[in-house]
Amino acid sequence: MALAEVVVVGSCMTDLVSLTPRLPKAGETIHGHKFFTGFGGKGANQCVQAARLGAKTSMICKVGKDSFGNDYIENFKKNGIPTEFVNQVEDAATGAASIVVNSEVKTLFNPAPALADLNPEFYTHSDIFCCNESEAEILTGITVGNAEDAGRVGCILLERGCKTAIVTLGPEGCVMVSKNAPTPKHVPAQKVTPVDTTGAGDSFVGALAFYLAYYPHLPLEEMLKRSNCIASISVQTTGTQTSYPYRKNLPQNLF
Repeated sequence: MALAEVVVVGSCMTDLVSLTPRLPKAGETIHGHKFFTGFGGKGANQCVQAARLGAKTSMICKVGKDSFGNDYIENFKKNGIPTEFVNQVEDAATGAASIVVNSEVKTLFNPAPALADLNPEFYTHSDIFCCNESEAEILTGITVGNAEDAGRVGCILLERGCKTAIVTLGPEGCVMVSKNAPTPKHVPAQKVTPVDTTGAGDSFVGALAFYLAYYPHLPLEEMLKRSNCIASISVQTTGTQTSYPYRKNLPQNLF
């Protein structure tokens, strides 16, 4: 097995997706116009996106000894992801929180699902701590409605011990702040018409892991711009991993 440059420790989930005209109210039954299954889970999503960009990856996770687990192992193989560290167990179903680690000892941590009482060591051991608006609110109590709010959250996360904090803002891009550059910086995303935003955050994190591993000398702001671009492309197609672009189909100025 070739040495992995991006190692992901995290979850594998089977997505059961219903497309409906609107969300049902409590107790209501509505008609959907499409149903499909797919491969998801924050850890696996990020690993697949990094692999599709060309990274040598490895996934560390557990899946159940069931059809979903069997299918997921095959999915990893189809995406060129080694399965030596994918363990099948009989007493648990597939699913876990996710941590992303690359092989250069830099740690990229995505706190999902977020916990208000997150162990402080997750901050101190994170080179890059990346969360979305809802996770940021759970972690800090600050409602994130704009880039200024995100900057405030980033500064709090720095105080808790991480070296760099990134707060993603969906279609508005993200905000970065680091100990070396303590003034929050808004990195906008290109405007697109979204079709399905499922898994966009994981596309962003997976792309960022790819750039950290393969373009370590690229300025972080430029990595974030390119990761925003890849995530923006992913929301223009339905599904989770099915929407993640391959390197060959992306503008080559991203590489």
